[in-house]
Amino acid sequence: MSNVVLLGDSIFDNAAYVGGGPDVVTQLRPLLPQGWQATLRAVDGGVTGSVAAQVGQLPPDASHLVVSVGGNDALRHSSVLDEGARSVAGAVNALGEVREQFQRDYRAMLDAVTARRLPTAVCTIYDANYPDPLRQRLVVTGLTIFNDVITRAAFARGLPLIDLRLICDEAADYANPIEPSVQGGGKIARAIAALIAGHDWSQPRSTVFAR
Repeated sequence: MSNVVLLGDSIFDNAAYVGGGPDVVTQLRPLLPQGWQATLRAVDGGVTGSVAAQVGQLPPDASHLVVSVGGNDALRHSSVLDEGARSVAGAVNALGEVREQFQRDYRAMLDAVTARRLPTAVCTIYDANYPDPLRQRLVVTGLTIFNDVITRAAFARGLPLIDLRLICDEAADYANPIEPSVQGGGKIARAIAALIAGHDWSQPRSTVFAR
């Protein structure tokens, strides 16, 4: 028996945002090979520092881990986007400090996850869907810093990567500016299923899944 365990935040734990529709893990289960299971350990509101506790609650039959976390870490630092700066250098330096903190946190999180020695994949943070064009531009630009950390960490460890920026690419993929809708959750579930079926887990080699 194989069991795919979802770790992280509300990208996976999105039941509260789909109006009674199926959440990500519910949509994932019928897409997996016959006899496989999917278990949700991700928690709405989770941050990188929350994942170690989720790992401590893995079911005994856990066989594959998929992590989607970082969006709430970015939200914690979103005030940086609204702060004034006396120079471009000052603004970049402030963003650099945020990046360095997230890098430390994300690497520590991945160390805790990969210590279980189970096949593991990670997800980027998607672009969100803010109705205000200026806010959307600021958010997308700011998230490049966080996604750079995630992709570097994945590639350095030879982990496969699900790029949610390319998967959730329509307004209908979002239940609100930052949470996946039923449609978006379905796309995420299909990408996880494609990863499980298509990645060569015998090799420590990164592969990007974008659909």
